[in-house]
Amino acid sequence: MKILRQFFFTTVFIMCLLQSASTQPSDNIRLNQIGFYPSMPKIAVVKDAASVPFYIISNISDTVFTGTLTAAKTWQYSNESVSIADFSSLQTPGAFVISVPGVGTSYPFAIEERVHLNVAIGSLKSYYYQRASTSLPAVYAGTWARAAGHLDTNVLVHASAATTERPVNTKISSPRGWYDAGDYNKYIANSGITTYTLLAAYEHFPEYCAQLKTNIPESANNIPDIIDEALWNVRWMLTMQDPNDGGVYHKLTNARFDGFIMPSNATAARYVVKKSTAATLDFAAVMAQMARIASDFSAGLRGFSDSCLHASMRAWKWARENPAVYYNQSKVNAQFDPDISTGEYGDGNVSDEFAWAASELFVTTGQDSFLTVANPLSVSTANVPGWPNVRTLALYTLAHYSKTIAGKVDTSAVKTQLITLANTLRNSMDTSAFGVVIGVQGNNFVWGSNGIAANQGMELLAAFQLTQDSSYLRAALSNLDYLLGRNATSYCYVTGFGSKSPLHIHHRPSGADGIAAPVPGLLVGGPDQYRNDGVLRSLYAASTPPALCYADDQGSYASNEICINWNAPLVYLAVGMEALLSPNGLPISKK
Repeated sequence: MKILRQFFFTTVFIMCLLQSASTQPSDNIRLNQIGFYPSMPKIAVVKDAASVPFYIISNISDTVFTGTLTAAKTWQYSNESVSIADFSSLQTPGAFVISVPGVGTSYPFAIEERVHLNVAIGSLKSYYYQRASTSLPAVYAGTWARAAGHLDTNVLVHASAATTERPVNTKISSPRGWYDAGDYNKYIANSGITTYTLLAAYEHFPEYCAQLKTNIPESANNIPDIIDEALWNVRWMLTMQDPNDGGVYHKLTNARFDGFIMPSNATAARYVVKKSTAATLDFAAVMAQMARIASDFSAGLRGFSDSCLHASMRAWKWARENPAVYYNQSKVNAQFDPDISTGEYGDGNVSDEFAWAASELFVTTGQDSFLTVANPLSVSTANVPGWPNVRTLALYTLAHYSKTIAGKVDTSAVKTQLITLANTLRNSMDTSAFGVVIGVQGNNFVWGSNGIAANQGMELLAAFQLTQDSSYLRAALSNLDYLLGRNATSYCYVTGFGSKSPLHIHHRPSGADGIAAPVPGLLVGGPDQYRNDGVLRSLYAASTPPALCYADDQGSYASNEICINWNAPLVYLAVGMEALLSPNGLPISKK
C-alpha cells in the first residue's frame, strides 16, 4: 500500500506540474515519461537545440538542476539534429519537468526508487486482459471488464490436421490461452517464445516475482502471479498436442480474422490446423521449462511437473521422427478446405527450435543425449531472439544453469556468445545520437521494432547477470527509456502509461468496447520502415526516416498492433530492472 500511495501522490503532483506549465509539453523534448532511478543515468533528447542551458524544475519557480545541452548530432534513423540533456547527478526524489528556453517544457517524470514497478505490474497484467475462454469481472479487469468469448470447447480438426484417429471436423476441446495480438487467434509458435520469456523472468528473478501481485483471480493462491498467468497459456498449449502421436497443431484459428467485435460476439467456427515441427519443438521447450518450475510448487500443482515433462518428451519424439514438417499456408490452402487466412507464423528452418528444445530438456532432465542431437553451440554467434529465431533462448537457459551443467556443456562458450552480442548492442548506445541501443542494425525498425528493442534489453540484462558489468545494465535501461518516450515520435509506447501514449491501437477489444482508453499495459509494435499497411503508406513516403514510421491509428496494424511476444520481453526488462535496482530487490518494502 505504501508504494501505491507514493505512486498516487507522485501522479497528482505530476498533473499539477502539467497544469501549472505556461505551455503545453513539447514533443521536441524526448524522455522516459515514467521516470528514473536515483542512482542511474537520466537522459533526455532535445531536437533542434544545442549547447544551451536546460533546467530541471519541480514547479515553475523551483529550479533544482541546471545543465547545458551537448553539441548537436544527427540520428540517422530520424534524420533529426538532437542534443543530450544529461542530469544523471540529480538524485533527489520527486516529480519534475525539463525546461529548455526556446524549445519548451518536457512531459513530466519522476525520480524515485521502484520507478518502473507499475510498468512491471501493468505489462504483466496485460496478459490477463488477453485471456481467452473466460469472462473478465470488474473486480479484476476494472473498466475493461467483459463477457467470456471463445470457449473453444468445440474446435474442429481442419482437413490439414486430420488423422485416422481424428478425422476432419472431429470436435476437440482447446480452451484457455491468450489471444495472440489484436486478433482472436492462438498460435503455438508465438506462444512458445512468449511463455518462455515470462517463465524466464521468474527463473532469473524468483524472489522479486514471488512478491509481484497483479490482481488476477489466482493472486490469493501460493503460486506467483507470473506463473499463474503463464499457466493459463500452458494449459491451453497442452490441449494442442495430439494425444495419439505427440505432434502439436500449429495454431487454433478462425478461417478469417474477426472484425472489430467483442470476444463474446465472435462466434465463427474455429479450427486446429496442420501439425508442424516448429510448433512441436516450441511446445517441447516450454513444457520442459514448465516441468522444472512446477516441481517447486508441487502442493498447488500436484502431478503437473510430470505431465509437462511427459508431454515434452512425446513432442520431442514426434519432432525427431518428423524433422521437416513446415507450415506453409498457401500450400495448406491449395490442398484443403476451408482456406485459412490468419497469421501464418511459418518457419522453414527449425535447427534453432531443435537446439532450444534440446537445451530445455537437458537442463530439466540432466540427460546430455539431447545436446548430442542438437547442440546450441554448433552455431558460433548469438542473435537477438524472435519467434522464428529462438536459439539464443537456449543460451539464456544454459547460462543461467551454468553452475549445475558445468562439465557437460562448454559454459565459457555460452558466455562468450552472449557477451559478444551484448558488446555490439552496448557499443551502439555509445555512438547513438539518442543514446539508445535500438538502431544497432539498420533493419531494427521493422514490423514489431519495439519487440526488438525489448529483446535487446533482455539480452543486455543476461550479460549483466553474467558479468556484473554495469555498462550492460545502463544499456538495457536505455532501451526501456526508448520504449517509454525517448524516441523520435515522443510516444510512450505502452498503453495507459506516460503522458502521451497510444489511444487507437489495433486491438479488437479496445476497438469494440466503447471505452475511450485502450486496454492498459500493452506495448504497440512501433515504427515500421517498410510501411506494411495502408495507413503508413498513406502518411509516409518511402523516403521517410525509419524511426518516424509510426501512426497511432487503429488501421495501422504494422505499427500500432499489440502482440504477446512483444509484451513478454517488456515484462522481463521491467521486472529485471526493478529486481536489480530496488533497494531490497523486491517490489515491496520490508521492515
